[in-house]
Amino acid sequence: MPHLVRPTLVLRAEWLDAHDEWGDGLHEDGFGLRTADDVRSPHGFEAFVDRLSAAEEACGDAGCTYRWIVEDGQVLGGIALRHSSNPAVTTLGHVGYGLRPSARGRRVAALALQQMLGVARLRGMERVQLCCLMDNTASIRTIERCGGVLDHQIETAHGKIGRFSVSL
Repeated sequence: MPHLVRPTLVLRAEWLDAHDEWGDGLHEDGFGLRTADDVRSPHGFEAFVDRLSAAEEACGDAGCTYRWIVEDGQVLGGIALRHSSNPAVTTLGHVGYGLRPSARGRRVAALALQQMLGVARLRGMERVQLCCLMDNTASIRTIERCGGVLDHQIETAHGKIGRFSVSL
């Protein structure tokens, strides 16, 4: 069964396998990957993992909790919980996630989201916001399975985005 793990150097080869299957791009939401990250070199990957760990320990609510979605030693994707006052919450919501193509269609994202909502509860959050493109029916179904309710939609350069909330 898929479960969440803290980013770790131990899963470098498996993480790179997921990254290669995905290809570069924003669809890797949940990994916390930046264009400047050098994940190919051992030193660069270590710096990447260290940055993700440090984000969780950030003072106050400015941080972000990153987890990798793992099953049988394979990295299936990533999920991130942006803490309450993180500036990205306004545009991206509290939670971002993504699955490698071969892991989709098995309700892995819903399992990961349920687990991350548990982390949000432990942090004392009462409500979590999520955003997704309105043409992403799989993500909408995932959010709704986990209790998400559409608050409103906005038109952007990338298309219509729905803003959902989950009461904890």
